[in-house]
Amino acid sequence: MTIETRSTLNAVDLEAVGGLVEAIRQDPGKARTTWGAHVTWNGAFSSAARVRSFAAIPSDEPRTLGGGDTAPNPVEQLLGALGNCLAVGYAANATLAGIELRDLRIDLKGDLDLHVFLGLAEGHAGFETIVATVRVDADATPEQLADLHARVAASSPVGHTLRNAVPLEIVAG
Repeated sequence: MTIETRSTLNAVDLEAVGGLVEAIRQDPGKARTTWGAHVTWNGAFSSAARVRSFAAIPSDEPRTLGGGDTAPNPVEQLLGALGNCLAVGYAANATLAGIELRDLRIDLKGDLDLHVFLGLAEGHAGFETIVATVRVDADATPEQLADLHARVAASSPVGHTLRNAVPLEIVAG
């Protein structure tokens, strides 16, 4: 008799994730990572970020803010980064819980006052609020989905970064 084992669920490589978890259990220092990006200004409000060996990620402002509207602006990319991080969290945590995802949609919206950015006031220049609305279609009970949601909300690195003050140093070189 042959026992078939599933090597993927939700297109997540279970062996790779399990291997990473086990490696970190054996050596907690392996959990400490450093990430980076290199941004080059292209003129006006256009720039591009290079991350690892991927194609540059363009950024620009909408015409209403004086840009060329050729790419998402940084605050839109921040919302996208949060949404992508949450999607990874849902895929990882659903997979670990044995929940098959059929569909996952995350809509993000943030309120931002431009007074500080435009030099018209002093104070907080960032988002005042961010709301992420998550829609999950999965073969799971409402209780399992509530637990999944709680796990993702509690473990999102980008969510934590936005929710908590993080030391930021901007150094002129």
